Amino acid sequence: EQQLIATAVGMSVRGYKPFASTFAAFFSRAYDFIRMAGISQANLRLVGSHAGVEIGQDGPSQMALEDLASMRAIHSSTVFYPCDPNQAAKLTRIMADTPGIVFMRTTRGAYPTLYGAGETFKVGGSKVLRQSPKDKVALIGAGVTLHGCLAAADALAAKKIPVRVIDLYSVKPVDVKTLREAARVTKGRLVVVEDHYPEGGLGAAVLEALAGDPAARVVHLAVKGLPESGKPEELMNAAGISSRHIVAAATRLAQAK
Repeated sequence: EQQLIATAVGMSVRGYKPFASTFAAFFSRAYDFIRMAGISQANLRLVGSHAGVEIGQDGPSQMALEDLASMRAIHSSTVFYPCDPNQAAKLTRIMADTPGIVFMRTTRGAYPTLYGAGETFKVGGSKVLRQSPKDKVALIGAGVTLHGCLAAADALAAKKIPVRVIDLYSVKPVDVKTLREAARVTKGRLVVVEDHYPEGGLGAAVLEALAGDPAARVVHLAVKGLPESGKPEELMNAAGISSRHIVAAATRLAQAK
């Protein structure tokens, strides 16, 4: 992994646009090289696969649960987390033209395609997939957890609890305007769900964006324990980030005074 990054830096100096890819967890072995690339103002595109407990049977040694935090901390970095093939393809194109250190976290499993081939995305953007003027809670996810948020939204609709669903595919920089508007409409009720440890990832990005908002009541669902090997749905449920946990958290928030 160190040589992977060193080679990519050398190629970028020579005018190429290198894309370096490995398991997201294994970029930790080259973190000093990535950090120095940021200090050197190198242009790198990094793609990390096999992220989170969602990878299942491979076990905790292969599960990237710190990658979003580590990549967000790099100087001049941009961080993406797509939820489907079309979004991943469009963000890859954007990566090629974005300066600095650009990291994309990818998903191992197969999930429904949410976006058409003509959908547009941008650095610092987001997509609102469900919304109404009467939304009581906002559900915020990216990648695998966005699908859980959509399933939870359907279950909550059956309970007469309207919710907003936000795809925060740009984890750094985040879409502050959309997040603050969601907080305004829902009176600060937000549920952030991520397949990542609580520190430094999607939840931290949302909390930073809403810093100073006294009305914000954020429930943060993340992986808090050391996961084991198992089926993806079992591990996501055990970690408290599955759709049923999202429904429970949103229901409590909606009923809170």
